[in-house]
Amino acid sequence: MRKMFLVLLFLSFVSLSAQSLHPLEPAKSHYAELQQLDAGPNPERSTLDELSFTPDQYNSVALSYTLMAPAYLTSAQVEELKTSINFPANSSDQTRAELDFLLEWQEKRTPAQVERTSKVLAPIGYWPHMAVKEDHERYTKNARDLMFEGREVLGEHCTAANYPATFTLMQGVTKDMRIMEFTVKYYLLRARPYVLEPKLQPLAIMGSPSFASGHTLWAYIQAFTWSELVSDKRQQFLDLAYEIGESREIMGIHYPSDEEAARVLAHNMLNTMWSNPKFQDDLKAAKAEW
Repeated sequence: MRKMFLVLLFLSFVSLSAQSLHPLEPAKSHYAELQQLDAGPNPERSTLDELSFTPDQYNSVALSYTLMAPAYLTSAQVEELKTSINFPANSSDQTRAELDFLLEWQEKRTPAQVERTSKVLAPIGYWPHMAVKEDHERYTKNARDLMFEGREVLGEHCTAANYPATFTLMQGVTKDMRIMEFTVKYYLLRARPYVLEPKLQPLAIMGSPSFASGHTLWAYIQAFTWSELVSDKRQQFLDLAYEIGESREIMGIHYPSDEEAARVLAHNMLNTMWSNPKFQDDLKAAKAEW
């Protein structure tokens, strides 16, 4: 009897883990177009390749995330994933085109876009270190931010209290996202676009390296995860993630290649998590709520 139970348990896990992650959609719009340009160094602008995020700008809180233990990934997987992406050379034709694209945004962004990007989307973000103590001054907002995409697409009922298993899953996924974000940023140390292009007037000055975009990595890994829970809303989640990524360009603080790399990395991260039994258990529990 016990043997039969173990066999059924094993088959149940195999059946769940055999369900593959939805494939990554192709790059679109300006992201696809800019990728067609030469990403290698251009000797005519070689001095730009000397610019990077400098040690005097390092942030101790951000760096501390690189020392955290992941929830669903292994440390070895984090190390492997961090080398899976790279950015076009500062002097490249692609980067020059991306800077021109940001200058165009600077000229055409509307007051409504500025309001939405800087006042609504920019402040959103879940930070694991703020979730340790319930009396932390930002504990409540932090927890609410974790379910932001769910509320935007599905409604105000998407709260930790109403969907505790989903909240737990998102906590683990987003913790690993933060670890990956700063592991990649401090590995590659890409200078922000306004460092390369003095004509840019960003809506904020950022205290971390540019590549990859943390906001976009968060937006897409959550969108991909949410769409595994509520598959018929996948396009709405992806549209929201796209808006969040593009908002960083409207603000003048990220190159388009920062956004596209984050989208690809988010999918690769979730695909890597897929084989983790703990992730599958949490995913199954979250799915049961929907």
